Amino acid sequence: MKKWTLLVMVLMAALVFAACGTKKESQSGEKDSNDTEKQAEEITIKHEYGEAAIKKNPKNIVVFDFGVLDTLDELGIDVTGVPQTAIPAYLEKYAGKEYTNVGSLKEPDFEAIHNLKPDVIFISGRQAELYDQFAEIAPTVYIGTDYANYIDSFKDNMNTIGKIFGKEDQVKTELEDIDKQISTIKEQTESLDKKALIVLANEGKVSAYGPKSRFGWIHDVLGFKAADENIEVSQHGQGISFEYILEKNPDILFVIDRNAAIEENAEPAKDTIENDLVKKTSAYKDGKIIYLDADYWYLSGGGMQSIKEMIKSVEQAD
Repeated sequence: MKKWTLLVMVLMAALVFAACGTKKESQSGEKDSNDTEKQAEEITIKHEYGEAAIKKNPKNIVVFDFGVLDTLDELGIDVTGVPQTAIPAYLEKYAGKEYTNVGSLKEPDFEAIHNLKPDVIFISGRQAELYDQFAEIAPTVYIGTDYANYIDSFKDNMNTIGKIFGKEDQVKTELEDIDKQISTIKEQTESLDKKALIVLANEGKVSAYGPKSRFGWIHDVLGFKAADENIEVSQHGQGISFEYILEKNPDILFVIDRNAAIEENAEPAKDTIENDLVKKTSAYKDGKIIYLDADYWYLSGGGMQSIKEMIKSVEQAD
């Protein structure tokens, strides 16, 4: 009887040991699986100022670039905080109380941002010098634009956003539609024997933008010939006089009204531009002074919605 009792005890001990081993293996396997899943949930985005490890499909989002906000809006992705100063009219809903005001484009409210505990922050050129302060709060992605390679840069930005939010297929479709828009207008400009000048009007002063510049993709991508190939490439444009405009005598004059973008009830650029000198140009005589929507061109350029509207506005010149 004692032998049977001893045998049963040995067998029970073996079973318990085997069960413990199985449990440990299961726990180890579960841990490995969780680690793999956690890694899969994070992606690393490299950009001009470094890199950011971000949770896939982040929910708590702060946006300091209206082009990115425009894109997220188009993709159906909601945000948490935005700078609520000078928001483009078509994105006016983001000035509502359901969104946290995080300052202005040039003066972020870092305390408000910190309190939001964001999963990701998107910034661009206007905030670039503050990148380190943003990155101390949360993973920060710099979305920049290479004006000399505008469309490639734009597509890279859109694909980055698509990757972060799992919207690759939707982004691909949108980019294909934009390529079709561009092809259509290029077919028209290739045979257009007219030269264009791009200017920014600001409080009575005028700056010109040529190829490879901030607005130069009108020339580089859309195919409009430049009235002056030697304009200084600068973020703020080359300061010019109205005598210069008459001298270059563009067939098409594209005008971006900065005041309209940032000030309410601002004096229209038309009052400044269409003076006695400019009225002598071919552009004025042929009704080819094209006033481009400043919300799209000055505030939210490089967004998925804005670029479509920018192309449409330029088509008026054909």
